[in-house]
This record gives sequence, structure tokens and C-alpha cells, in this order.
Amino acid sequence: MMEGATTKLKNTGIELSAKKVGDRAPNATLPDAKGKLINLENLWKSGPLVAIFYRGAWCPYCNLELRAWQKHTAELRKLGATLVAISPQTPDNSMSTAEKNELAFSVLSDSAMEAARGFGIEFTLPPELVELYGSVENNLPELNGNGQWVLPIPATFVIDQSGIIQFAHVDADYRSRAEPAEVISLVRLLVSSALPD
Repeated sequence: MMEGATTKLKNTGIELSAKKVGDRAPNATLPDAKGKLINLENLWKSGPLVAIFYRGAWCPYCNLELRAWQKHTAELRKLGATLVAISPQTPDNSMSTAEKNELAFSVLSDSAMEAARGFGIEFTLPPELVELYGSVENNLPELNGNGQWVLPIPATFVIDQSGIIQFAHVDADYRSRAEPAEVISLVRLLVSSALPD
């Protein structure tokens, strides 16, 4: 069932309508796990921003991805970059994700799907997935606090200090994620090209 749903989602063209390299990144102000409002533009103005969109704490692929990024947090900080993970979960559920995975970076709540919609990666689950998720107690409208069966497709964006997207990994296949090493290489290049000669 998941394979068929992934194929259907790919066939909608969502990957093609998502923000791409060279596009201006949309701004959003989102609460972190403690409820503090974080403005994405303020983050990228201070250095490259790596923004990871994930589905939620209930997704094992997402948890593996977040743990993989945790191993690179210090390296990104040394480069002057900021890493954030964004999901539609409520701040309380984001807090449990951060604690469970022992994350040292901000986990932001996009319950209204403002950021996901802005980046062009929001989708509504088809009826068969609503039924499947409901049967395993993944009540997304409740977990996300928005009353909707909507999710972002997993994606990673790197945004430079001008607000331009320099890297975009967007794949409707929830198992496909950006490789941290590739992203860090690009961040390193962005930082070195921004240094005066």
C-alpha cells in the first residue's frame, strides 16, 4: 500500500512544484519545542540555514535522519550554519522528538503547514493512508493539532544569507533523504565563497 501511495504522490508532480535551487526561500515564523518563536529569515541572515522537513516522531525514517544530523551539529556550528528540523507536530510533540533523539538543534512546529506550503511540499493524505495511519494510532490531525490529514514530503533545503536556496533535496519517496556529507560540503563551499579575499 505504501509503495502505491508513494507512486501516486510522485505522479502528482509535487516534486516539480517544490522550491528549487535558485528560488527565494519563503519566510515563516514557527515555535520551537519550548514555544519560542523562531523566524527563518533571521536564521539565514546570520549564516547558511539547513532546514530539514520531516513527517513526525512516529516515522522511523525521520528519527534515523534526525539522529544522523545530530552527529554533524557541531561541524555545522563551526561553519556558522544553523540546522533546524521542521514538522507539523505540535510544540509538545516536537519536544518529545528532540528529547527522544537527544537533539542539539531546534525542532520547529509547522502545525499550520505555513512553511511546508511555502516550500511547495505540503500534501493531503489519500483515504487509504488515512485509514492505515488511523489503524496504527497515528492520528495526524490530533498529533499535529491542525485537524487535517496533511504532511510535508521529506525535504532538505540549504538557504544562503541572501535567502536564496542553494540546495534542495525533495523526494516524494519518504525513504529518500539528503546525505549530510553532501549538504555539509555545500555549506563549506558557501562559507568559503562568502569570505573576503
